[in-house]
Amino acid sequence: MNMHQNLRQMATHPTKSISKRSIPLITRKTFALSLVLIASLAVVSGCKKKPAPQTATAPVATAPSPVAQLTATPSTITAGDQVVLSWKTTDATSVSIDGIGTVPSSGVKTVTPTMTTTYHLTARGEGGSTDATATVTVNPAQAAVAVPENNQTMTAEQMFKANVQDIFFDYDSYDVRTSDNSVLSKAAAYLAAHPEIKVVIGGYCDDRGSNEYNLALGENRANAAKKMLVQDGVAPNRLRVVSYGKERPFCTEETESCWQQNRRAGFSMDSSSGN
Repeated sequence: MNMHQNLRQMATHPTKSISKRSIPLITRKTFALSLVLIASLAVVSGCKKKPAPQTATAPVATAPSPVAQLTATPSTITAGDQVVLSWKTTDATSVSIDGIGTVPSSGVKTVTPTMTTTYHLTARGEGGSTDATATVTVNPAQAAVAVPENNQTMTAEQMFKANVQDIFFDYDSYDVRTSDNSVLSKAAAYLAAHPEIKVVIGGYCDDRGSNEYNLALGENRANAAKKMLVQDGVAPNRLRVVSYGKERPFCTEETESCWQQNRRAGFSMDSSSGN
């Protein structure tokens, strides 16, 4: 019986026992070799390496662009007056203002431009750079108009106000501004010509800070004005100082221009002078 007959016999009678001796040796070897080959293929197929899962690439974070704001208060002045620059930036690592230099990321600075000026701020950060500008218009100073002493249409109070004018101070300061020296000199000259007039010098503040602090600051401002008048020849006993702190504001808005109006030394005729 040859190999093909044996295989047919196995297919026809699957349950029939076939002894190893009934199958030729070469047939058994061929059959065993086939089984080994099939098993090897199954192992190779089963051990095939699975593809590694792909990892999603995280998006690259982009730094935000800087934001900047610059304001000038007031935006229109007369030559010799001062201006408050205020600025605020975000996401900036360096900030500079032309003509001033490097400045903090936010702040306030007092400047005295002599001509119309556009202040230019540059803010730089990891996300790039940005600019902000503020223009201050400077009008030329006008000569003071002399008021005739024999002008019968003006009251004594009006004459006083025309010649003795209030002066203003920087934030948290009682130093007399250089631009106000001429105002005080004019007041001293008028008072020298009217020795009968006595004056109340009131010290005023804006509404920031405690009552106690502003009362002390207001007194210092009034005394600073008195000192300048005395240096210009006004007798000290003609000048009475009183501090109003922040209790008598001239302006009630929460803005820098309004606060500036409230930081002053104000002059009024003392009722005890008999005028």
